[in-house]
Amino acid sequence: MSHQARINAVVDSVVRPGRTVEWPKTGSRPAYVSEIFGQNVFTLKTLQQTLPKPVYVRFLQQIKGRQVIDKPTADAVAHAVRIWAMDRGATHFTHWFQPQTGTTAEKHDSFLTLKTVIHNGIEETSAIDAFSGSQLLQSEPDASSFPSGGIRSTFEARGYTIWDTTSPMFLRPGPHGTSILYVPSVFIGYNGEALDEKTILLRSSEALSNAAVKLLQTIGDKETKRVYSTLGTEQEYFLIDRALYNLRPDLKITGRTLIGVVPPKHQQLEDHYFGQIPSRVIAAMSETELELYKLGVPLKTRHNEVAPNQFEAAPIFEEASVAVDHNLVLMETLHQVAHRHKLKVLFHEKPFKGVNGSGKHCNWSMSTDQGDNLLEPTVKPETNFRFLLFLVATLDALYKHGGLLRASIASASNEHRLGANEAPPGIVSAFLGDHLTEVLNALEENRDLKNFSQPHLQSVKVGGTVLDLKVATLPHIARDLTDRNRTSPFAFTGNKFEFRAVGSKQSPSFPVVLINTAVAASLIEVTEALNKQKGTKAEPSIEDILTVVRTYIKSSKNIRFEGNNYSQEWADEAARRGLPNIKSCPVAFKKLLEPVHLNLLVSQGIMTENEVKSRYHILLEKYVKDLVIEGNTLKGMIFNGVLPAVYNFRKDLADSLVAQKSIGIDISATAEKQTLDKLSKLTVDLKASADKLSLLIDEINAADEHTQAHLASTSLLQNMEEIRTTTDSLEQLTSDKYWPFPKYTELLF
Repeated sequence: MSHQARINAVVDSVVRPGRTVEWPKTGSRPAYVSEIFGQNVFTLKTLQQTLPKPVYVRFLQQIKGRQVIDKPTADAVAHAVRIWAMDRGATHFTHWFQPQTGTTAEKHDSFLTLKTVIHNGIEETSAIDAFSGSQLLQSEPDASSFPSGGIRSTFEARGYTIWDTTSPMFLRPGPHGTSILYVPSVFIGYNGEALDEKTILLRSSEALSNAAVKLLQTIGDKETKRVYSTLGTEQEYFLIDRALYNLRPDLKITGRTLIGVVPPKHQQLEDHYFGQIPSRVIAAMSETELELYKLGVPLKTRHNEVAPNQFEAAPIFEEASVAVDHNLVLMETLHQVAHRHKLKVLFHEKPFKGVNGSGKHCNWSMSTDQGDNLLEPTVKPETNFRFLLFLVATLDALYKHGGLLRASIASASNEHRLGANEAPPGIVSAFLGDHLTEVLNALEENRDLKNFSQPHLQSVKVGGTVLDLKVATLPHIARDLTDRNRTSPFAFTGNKFEFRAVGSKQSPSFPVVLINTAVAASLIEVTEALNKQKGTKAEPSIEDILTVVRTYIKSSKNIRFEGNNYSQEWADEAARRGLPNIKSCPVAFKKLLEPVHLNLLVSQGIMTENEVKSRYHILLEKYVKDLVIEGNTLKGMIFNGVLPAVYNFRKDLADSLVAQKSIGIDISATAEKQTLDKLSKLTVDLKASADKLSLLIDEINAADEHTQAHLASTSLLQNMEEIRTTTDSLEQLTSDKYWPFPKYTELLF
C-alpha cells in the first residue's frame, strides 16, 4: 500500500458526488412514515384478508400456543404469502435464522418448480411457481457447518430450520428489481438441540410468562393470560470512508485497528455528541430508515455519539423476540446501505483505541397482554405492590445470577470496552436512583418516606417533580423520578432496566435470555414465599406482600449501588460485598458451568446440560480464534507494511547523513542522527516482539482448549499491546509519505 493510495482515498471522499434516493410520495407530497411503515411485512391483517375465516382462526390459535399448526393451514398460509410476495417481485424465499455466530444465516430457494405430465404417451415438463406448507414450516441446512460445540459433527450433519410463527415474514430487496421472502426461523439439531439464539429466547419468554402470570394470579389478577419481556436496543456504530477502510487490513479482517496513534483532537472537546450529523452520514441514515420503516422496524432516534464518526440508532420498544430480529435487520441494512454510500459501518465494540467504543444498550422490561408495564412505578411506588414484587424479583435475579449476565456480554471485542471508563466494569450491579432507593430503604426499615420536594425550586407533580427554570419565557419541565447513572451495568431508567454492558456487535438475544430466565426463577420463588406467607387466605394481604418484599429487599441489597461504578472505591466495596469482578472472558465463560447457573438454565427448561456445555465451548473457541486472527493480522501488517516502511525511511536518513558527512558536517548531533538512533532501537524492539508473536501463535495453535484461552487472554494480548506501543511510536517518528496505512486523523475526520 502506498502513500499515494491514501491520498487518492482522501481526495475521492471529498470530490465524490453524494448518492441521491427519492423518498416515496403519496400523491404530490412526501409520504408520511406511517403510510410506508410495514409495507414489506406480511402482517396478520394481510393474512386475514387472504385466508378463509376458519383457516385464519385456526392459525391465530396456533400462534397463541393453543393448537399445533396442521398441514392444510400451513399450505393455505404458504399459498397466501407466495402470492403476496411474488406480486411484489419475489423470486426466492429463505429461512432466516440466527446461528451462534453473532449474525444471521440464509439460503435462498426459488419458487420455481417443474411439473411433469404425460400427454399421449409423451412426457412434457413445464415450469410453475409453488410454495408448499412443508417448505414454509421447515428447511434443512447443514448443522455441522455452524458452531455447535460438539453437538453436530461432519458425519452428523443434519439440522432443521423451523418457521417461527411469532415473528412476521418480510420482503427484502434482491438484485435487478426483484425481492426475497424472509421466513424468520429457529435452528435445531437432528435431535432437537438448540443450535441458535432464537430457540432459547422463545423458551425463556415462555418461562418468564408462566412465572409472571402465576404471581399475578396470586395477587388477584385473573385477567392476564400472558406476560412478555419488552426490549429496546440502542445501537451504536462508527461510519468511515470505505476507500480508507480498504487500505486497513486490521479493520477489514478483525473489525478494529490494531495499530494507530490517537490524533491531537478526538473527543476531548465534547463537541461531537448530539452535534450536527454530517450530510453524507445523514443521507445513509435516511436511506437505512426508509428501508427499515418498510420492514416494520420502528426506528425512533438518530444522533451523533461521543467519538468522532460514531453514531446511534434507537427504536421504539417491542416484544423481545421481535426486537432482536429487528436489531439484526437494522445491522444488516445499515451495512448494505453504507456500502451504497461508499461508507463502511463498524459494529466492533472498540474499533479505535483512545476514543469511546460502541455498545448496544438493552432496555428491558415486562408487559402483560393487557398492556400494563410491570416495572412502571406510578406516582406512589411505595403502594404499588405489584411493581414492588416484580422489582425485588428482578433485583434478586441479578444478585443471584450476576455472573451469568456477565458471561452473556463477554467477547474478545467487548473486553476492550468493559471497565474502560466508557462502559460498565466487570462487576454487575443495579442502580435505582434516589427515589426508589429511599422507597426500598423505608420499606425495609418500616418507616415513612423522606420528602424529596424542594418548595423553593419545584413542586410535586405526577411522575416526579416540576423544575422552575426561573426564565419567564420557558415552560416548566417534568423531572423524572430517577437520575441516569451511565456507569451502572443495570440501571433502572423510569419504567425499565437498561443493560448497558451489552456489546454493539453481538446479538442481544443471549443477554435477554439470561435476564428472562433468572427473573422467571426469582418470580417463582417470590410466588412461593407469598403463598406461604398468606397461608389459607384466598389472596395475600398488604402486610403479607410487604413482608415478602422486605425479605427480598434485604437479601438482594448487596447488588444495589448508586455511585460511580468506574471508581476503585466501588471495586473495593464490591469485593467486600462478595460481588465478583470478572475481568477476562475465559473466567466469565466458566460462570455458565457453575452449578447454580447451570441448574437455573436446565431447571427452567431453557437449555439442556449438553446445550449449556456446547455454548461454553463455542464461546471459548470463538474467543481464541478471534485473538489468533488478530495476532496473525498484526504480524502481517508489521512484517509486510510497517517494518519495510521504516526500513525505507531509515535508509533515506542514513543516506542524508552520509551526504552531510561527505561535505564535512559533524553528524553526531544532527536531528537526522537522533531520529535514526530512535528509529533503530524501536525497529529492533518491534522485530523482536513480532518474532515473539509468531512463536506465541504457534504455541497457542498447538495447545488444548483451556491452555489456548489462557495464553490468548494473557501472553497474546500483552504481546500485541507491546507491538502496538512500539509501532505507534514509530508512526510518530516516520515521515508521513512512508507510512503504509491510513492514520486515525484520516479515518475519523
